[in-house]
Amino acid sequence: MRYYLSLGSNTGDREKHIDDACRLIEERCGRIESRSSNYYSEPWGYESANKYLNICIRTESDLQPMEMLEATQQIERELGRVVKGVYADRTIDIDLILVYKDDGEIVRCKSERLTLPHPLMEKREFVTIPLREIMTN
Repeated sequence: MRYYLSLGSNTGDREKHIDDACRLIEERCGRIESRSSNYYSEPWGYESANKYLNICIRTESDLQPMEMLEATQQIERELGRVVKGVYADRTIDIDLILVYKDDGEIVRCKSERLTLPHPLMEKREFVTIPLREIMTN
């Protein structure tokens, strides 16, 4: 499957958090085929003085969507993410945005834990801009 993921960090060494997350995704989930440029944004959905560093990546993986979600959430925990509600400062945030089957069909699912495609992706420039970059190369 081809996964498009959005990564963001707004505390501590943001570049290191993003790089560490990418390294762990590549080790555990699948080879990263494309990585967008860095995109800086204001927090979305809450107030904070800390700007986000955002990127999108494309990876190929044999993992099923729920397995990928579990793997990325484990990476978030290992990199120091503490869940303080839906919108809060964080060392790392990894969201599954789009998933395509090997035949090119888009994966659609809606459960309590995971909705694909990501329901808010089109409302977030910090997702759409880097996502467009990697979808066209």
